[in-house]
Order: sequence, then C-alpha cells, then structure tokens
Amino acid sequence: MAPVEQDALAMREQLFHERVRECIICALLFASLYILCHFIITHFKKHTDFTAVHDDEDAAVNRIALGLCTFTLAVALGAVLLLPFSIISNEVLLSFPQNYYIQWLNGSLVHGLWNLVFLFSNLSLVFLMPFAYFFTESEGFAGSKKGIMARVYETSVVLLLLTLLVLGMVWVASAIVSNDAASRQSLYDLWEYYLPYLYSCISLFGVLLLLLCTPFGLSTMFSVTGKLLVKPRLLEDLDEQLSCTRLEEAAVSRRI
Repeated sequence: MAPVEQDALAMREQLFHERVRECIICALLFASLYILCHFIITHFKKHTDFTAVHDDEDAAVNRIALGLCTFTLAVALGAVLLLPFSIISNEVLLSFPQNYYIQWLNGSLVHGLWNLVFLFSNLSLVFLMPFAYFFTESEGFAGSKKGIMARVYETSVVLLLLTLLVLGMVWVASAIVSNDAASRQSLYDLWEYYLPYLYSCISLFGVLLLLLCTPFGLSTMFSVTGKLLVKPRLLEDLDEQLSCTRLEEAAVSRRI
C-alpha cells in the first residue's frame, strides 16, 4: 500500500473515531440532562398523574406526554447551557493546549452540539409540544376503536391541520407584505428559511416576555420578603412614641 493511501486511511480512521467519540459524549450529556429534567418535572407535578395500572389508557398517555415534556425540557436546558459550555471548553483548551485528556473539547464537538440543539429545538417546538398537548386532550375519532393508536391518529390529524393553518397564515402574511417570487420561494424552502425564522421569532418573544415579567417578579419577591421579615426598629424615634403614648393616655383619662 502506498504511503499516501496509508495516510488517507489513517486520517479516515481518525475521523471515524472522533465522530464516534462525539456521538458518545453527546449521548451522555443528553442522557444526564434528561434524567435531571425527569426528576424536576416529577417533583413539581402531582404524583398521581403518572402512577396507575399499566393497562390503563390514560396512564399510558400521561407517561408518553411526560416523556415528550422531559425531552423538550432537556433540549431547552441544553440550549441554555450550550453557550457557557462553549466558553468554558475554549478557556480549558487555551489553558491546557498540550493535554491529551481534554482534546475532545474541540470546535467540532461544540459545532455538533449546536447543530443538535438547533435540530431538536425546532422538532420540540413544531412537533413534540403540540403533539403532547393534543395527545393528552384526544379521545379518538367517533366510531373508532378505543385505544392508544386511536388517540395517535386523532392527534396526528389535528397536528397536520394546525400545521397547514399556520403555513397558510404565513403564506398570506408574506403575500400581503411582499408579493414577489423570492418570498414565495423562501416558503418552499422550509428547512433553510421558515424554521430558523420561526425559531428566531419565538426566541425574541421569549426574551421580550422575560424583560416584561422580570420587574414584576422582582417587585413581588421584594414585597413578599418585606412582609415575611421583621423590620428593624433602630431608626425609630422613641421620644415621639412616648409623646404619642402620653397624649393617648391623657385622652383616655379625660374620657374616663
């Protein structure tokens, strides 16, 4: 075998091992986030919502909805922690450039995590969360056989109709704003234009909601804290209190 072929084979083998390592690291990170989110959701939800007989249809639906919500919360938590993870990994690599055991914190891993978070965020936003909501509210079509699959069929149909409704509204809005071929062509390219645009709009809405709700939350927190805590009496004027007490005593004496 020629040296060039050997080098190419070694490079392909190295890339394969790096891909496998990145997949294992991503799977471990997501499994850790999923377990953490599962404990968080089950802690704040009622315990009776997810504990029932295994053949109970409602219990199975609740367990499926719990899994979808846990997956979405894990993706959201991963999106929040991705930027600090990128910064910390970059600082660690700059501090220890020759350390063999931390070379897996490279740009390829961070780029792969960004792609996975973007993919699963759109999947959770467009499909998983609406599916979980409609799935818990569904009962199956009238006249169909009851069961999990009947609810799945009804949820799929409702979700498909909702998707068509949203796409139609976006199409009409795009036609009203700019009636040209470029805007219509952008709607055909769902992955490259519509999903990033939808993700950015919902992220902007979340940031605006956070900016609006944070002052009210802080004011409520300080008001509740002020009610619970005992105010110090170091700055009170004792002479004024004594004068008020004497005046009240004199008023009571006159009444008597």
